[in-house]
Amino acid sequence: MSVRPYRDIHRRQCRRIHVGKVPVGGGAPITVQSMTNTVTSDVKATVEQIQALERAGADIVRVSCPDQESALALKRIVPQVSVPIVADIHFHYKRAIEAAESGAACLRINPGNIGSAERVREVIKAARDHGCSMRIGVNAGSLERDLLEKYGEPCPEAMVESALDHAKILEDNDFFEFKISCKASDVFLAVAAYQQLAEACDYPLHLGITEAGAQRMGTVKSSIGLGMLLWAGIGDTIRVSLSADPVEEVRVGYDMLKSLGLRRRGVTVISCPSCARQQFPVIKTVEVLEERLAHITTPLTLSVIGCVVNGPGEARETDIGFTGGGNNTHQVYVSGIADHRLKDADIVDHLVALVEQKAAALEAVKRDAAEAALENAQ
Repeated sequence: MSVRPYRDIHRRQCRRIHVGKVPVGGGAPITVQSMTNTVTSDVKATVEQIQALERAGADIVRVSCPDQESALALKRIVPQVSVPIVADIHFHYKRAIEAAESGAACLRINPGNIGSAERVREVIKAARDHGCSMRIGVNAGSLERDLLEKYGEPCPEAMVESALDHAKILEDNDFFEFKISCKASDVFLAVAAYQQLAEACDYPLHLGITEAGAQRMGTVKSSIGLGMLLWAGIGDTIRVSLSADPVEEVRVGYDMLKSLGLRRRGVTVISCPSCARQQFPVIKTVEVLEERLAHITTPLTLSVIGCVVNGPGEARETDIGFTGGGNNTHQVYVSGIADHRLKDADIVDHLVALVEQKAAALEAVKRDAAEAALENAQ
């Protein structure tokens, strides 16, 4: 009997679009997004928050443009940041045109909600003229009245019908550079809607469990919902919605993708929960290590295990391994091989130095390979 490899995730095939220079869909890496919570017209605060999101690894950042001042502020915001900016537009078509003219890379807008066919054509023209893609954003909490009357309540069928209705408006205007989201705060509703939408179209899908809650609960809900979809191969870009610092949304998003082997950034720490067998304070050590290693973007694995029960086995599978031993003397592994021993006092500083050295070595190899490839191409 043929058995599917247990780590195999076959991503859904779809067309590719671009948000600025960032590809979305069509086999491109799954991107991680977040959204600012500053007043967009406060350019300094908004730029500072976007730059913090960039440092955390955000590929795309969305900003709300509820008024003309906010839409026009993009003229001053976009030149100061590196990531492409998505302008979040609701209902007012002029805000979409202003945002496109001001440098937005993408417009989050539902074309059916901005008025007449002529207004839709004006927005599409602005998007074309300025190289903007779009995101159709369906939300269970703001479905059209006729769909609620038809279905009686928000349901997957209503959400998918809404998404496809909006998509048809763009298709009828020969505009195909868009992705779609079907978000809900209910995990079951969101997952079912995305599953049906994935079958119904070949556009890239932006995943999210909207209004997921505060950091802990929101992380749990998002991990369950997005994890189910990503494991099934559905999803081309993600946003984790948390009532928390937006930087945490990016960190959680990367942790999800790392957990599924879909994308890696920075150091993945494998650590035990600790017990009476621990030979050093595992929890505090891991807490400090994660903080000290947050600046590293090179994909690496570090295992930190309190005793020899599982330590050596985990260390064999990681780039750097650390296992607690007796008499305050612990074992350090490099590339899965026992390398040297270490006393308690030096644990954090020593491991940080080892990881930094390993990261630098891997980056050097990557640079050499890139230079060799360039030479061969020439």
